Amino acid sequence: MITKDSYRPTAPDVWTGRTDGTETDLLRWHQVVRTVDLLQQPLPPLEKGRKGVAFLGFACDEGVRRNKGRTGAAEGPGAMRKAVANFPAHFVDNTVLLDAGDIVCNGAALEEAQLVLSQAVQALLAAGYLPVLLGGGHEITYGHASGIRKYTQKKGILGLINFDAHFDIRIPGAEGPGSGTGFWQLAQDCKQNGEEFNYLALGIQKNGNTRQLFNIAGEEGVTHVGADAFHLNDKDTLLAAIQHFLSQVDHVYLTTCLDVFAAAFAPGVSATAYNGILPGGLFLQCYRAIMHSGKVRGVDIAELNPSLDQDNRTAKLGAAIVFETLMAYCGEE
Repeated sequence: MITKDSYRPTAPDVWTGRTDGTETDLLRWHQVVRTVDLLQQPLPPLEKGRKGVAFLGFACDEGVRRNKGRTGAAEGPGAMRKAVANFPAHFVDNTVLLDAGDIVCNGAALEEAQLVLSQAVQALLAAGYLPVLLGGGHEITYGHASGIRKYTQKKGILGLINFDAHFDIRIPGAEGPGSGTGFWQLAQDCKQNGEEFNYLALGIQKNGNTRQLFNIAGEEGVTHVGADAFHLNDKDTLLAAIQHFLSQVDHVYLTTCLDVFAAAFAPGVSATAYNGILPGGLFLQCYRAIMHSGKVRGVDIAELNPSLDQDNRTAKLGAAIVFETLMAYCGEE
């Protein structure tokens, strides 16, 4: 359960930025976000016809450390909040925007933090909000997707979609689960519960995954489209894979690991990719196709490491994806 040790509410003064006025058509996100303390108050009920989006940070990079990566992503949620604060609030007429604080990892207690994250996600979904999670290392996947899986059990088939250079389907090592094991863990949970494991990975790099990882992905029935499809502008292959996958599931967990993008756009990650995909038109078409399906139950942005960022490029890229998420979810496109 959520406790004072595992949770940190966001102070209202964190949300600051430019103010052009208080008229509806001048408002920015920092003027409309409502902070809530999950330990002190229930989530505000949503009025009929209004949508709800809840930011939740995962201040953790213990999984990155276990995966022998460069730590610092625990500071990602704060950097992301700063990067989104000045966005214009196009959705203000029909959407409530909450900041539900951060789930924190104390020391090496990753498994406990993931369990608490799962419980928080279930609470947000039960209250009618779309969880938009701010990472944090990609160990965010296991906690976030587990929460969605438990909430949607017996309500349809869950699909997992990951924009990533890596499968993140490693078998845990001696230290236990890490940032690269989330989808393997989810596959095992599905087997134990007699559920389907439906996983689509987009942007996979052959130079970032061993033959063993490709073999495990094959054994687990993973569908993947390599980064070459983005490089070569193979729109038909990408959208066909996405639409086929969406047709087979009822609910979607959508995660974007920022290391899927070229290092020039995303220098602030643990493992940069000089030949990562571009965050341009083709990526946006793919992302919007998923969001517009109406099946997305939770979204997260992972691996933002402010200590490695340059000119806040990676934070701004992650923020732009958050903006796309809200615009699609709130029906502004």
